Order: sequence, then structure tokens, then C-alpha cells
Amino acid sequence: MKFILLILNLLFIAGAVNPQDNSFRIVRLKYNGGGDWYNDPSADINMMKFLQKNTNIKVKSEYTFVDIGSEEIFSYPFLFLTGHGNIVLSQQEANRLRRYLDNGGFLYIDDDYGLDKAIRREFKKVFPDKDFIEIPFRHPVYNILYDFRNGPPKTHLHDEKPPRGFGIFIGERMAVYYTFESNPSDGWADPAVHDNPPAKREEALRFGANIILYALTN
Repeated sequence: MKFILLILNLLFIAGAVNPQDNSFRIVRLKYNGGGDWYNDPSADINMMKFLQKNTNIKVKSEYTFVDIGSEEIFSYPFLFLTGHGNIVLSQQEANRLRRYLDNGGFLYIDDDYGLDKAIRREFKKVFPDKDFIEIPFRHPVYNILYDFRNGPPKTHLHDEKPPRGFGIFIGERMAVYYTFESNPSDGWADPAVHDNPPAKREEALRFGANIILYALTN
């Protein structure tokens, strides 16, 4: 744990967070195609507050989004994509996202239900030479801070299917992490939004902390 905190401090010194105010923020990715990229805005803020309370990460606890078509994505090390239904990327947007990821950026995708088909289709535009691969439970994303020895939590019961985590790697670095049939970001939202019990919300927030810590230290 001390080693992780030391690395995080070095990252902040090196400017691996938002260069405008030297703080980390979750940045929501706005996309086209009709999916509700904007849903559960309280999730991002609550996740950052959890980080502020439980780690030494300096955060900017405000809702921030960036258009996938904007060069502004390169200002942030961590992007978050979620929603239901559909996403469509132009080839220009796909190329920009590939460049962002090739240059060290990290993207977390959480399928809030019904997004899987579109994600797999559109990410072939981003990485025509790569596929999503299932992440083994021994991977650091499952134990870097909190222990998730059985993989991602089942936060929201959409179907009776097991929660799964997939990734896209650039070299040995996981640059994209994708949760399917898990939906931890629902657990980040305000309690009244999905009526999740406290233990379920705590589990989801802890898992989110693992994802972010992994992104910032790899």
C-alpha cells in the first residue's frame, strides 16, 4: 500500500493528472449514437469523494465531460464511458481515441445494460487488430487496493449472468477495461437513484477505486 501511495505522489508531481489544477477527476466521455452517455451524473462525483476519503489522491469532485471528437481528451489520464443502447464512432473519433490510448491514456467502460454489442462493434474501428479479452482474477485490477478475488462485483442485477471484466492491452499495459453484467457505476450513484443497499454501494466504490488506482499506476 505504501508503494502504491508513493507512485501516486510521483504521478501528481509529474503532472499525470489534470494540468490545470493538479488534481484527478473522472471525465465522462460524450459519444454519438443515441446512448445515454450522461446517465447517473452523481456516480462520478461520489466515486471521487470516496477516493478523497480513502486514498491520498487529490481530486476535483465535480462532474466533467468531454466530447469524444475533441482534442481535450488528451488533457486527462482517465476517461469513463457508460450508458445504455448504442454508440457510434466516426473513423476520425476512433483514430483519436486510439492515439489517446497509445499515448498512455486509460478508458473505463461500464455497460449499464444493452451497450455490449455496440461497444464490441465500434471498438473494432479503434483497434482492428485487437479483441477484448477476459481479465484473469489474478490481474492487479482485482487486488491493487481492495481484494476482489472473484472478479468484478455484481452491483446491478440486469440478468442472471455472471459479472465479467474484459480488457484491451497495448503491449503489457491494459489500456481499456470493460465491465459487463457488473455495472459498478450504478453503485456509485446517489443511494436514492437505484436503491442499492449500503454494503453493495461500498463494494462498488471499492472496486472503482481499484480501477482508478490501476489506471494511474500503470
